[in-house]
Amino acid sequence: MKRHAPATARNSEALAAVLAQELPRTGLLLEIASGSGEHAVFMAARFPDLAWQPSDIDPDALASVDAWAQETGHPNLLPACALDASQPDWPIGRADAVLCVNMIHISPWAATEGLFAGAGRLLAPSAPLVLYGPFIEEQTPTAESNQAFDASLRARNPDWGLRQVEAIDALAAANGLARTARHSMPANNLTLVYRAA
Repeated sequence: MKRHAPATARNSEALAAVLAQELPRTGLLLEIASGSGEHAVFMAARFPDLAWQPSDIDPDALASVDAWAQETGHPNLLPACALDASQPDWPIGRADAVLCVNMIHISPWAATEGLFAGAGRLLAPSAPLVLYGPFIEEQTPTAESNQAFDASLRARNPDWGLRQVEAIDALAAANGLARTARHSMPANNLTLVYRAA
């Protein structure tokens, strides 16, 4: 039932340090593509005053999230909900923050378009959309490991692959958000923060 993603344990502490700078102290956080649920459990413990709403498109992932939640018992960790980021009918009507970790490069571009459209609908002015993962930047050389990762993703699915930050910035602007922060992370990853205007 419970899934385990090794990368989650490696990046949780570094991500939490950035989230402590960027998230509101209280309110509802919607996590898109929660995967195994290990981030949700870790972050719910780290941010006890935030109601943490995990979500995923995969029923097995939802079951894993809820299994982790049941084991740890954090009162602010809500039951996982089914959510397809590429579709407009999200089960959440508002949020004080949105977090999306390691989804954009392993999903079709339509999922990223839907993510920003949804965040644009849900978030109040100045509320954050936080993205974590590997990206490509026009003015920054791409690490060889990320180049190889991008090639392997595209070989598995031509709709996948590392995304250009500049393309994401343009998509954000089209949905009423603007990038307010860029944090360099371990293993050639970035945390990008967008806020509603």
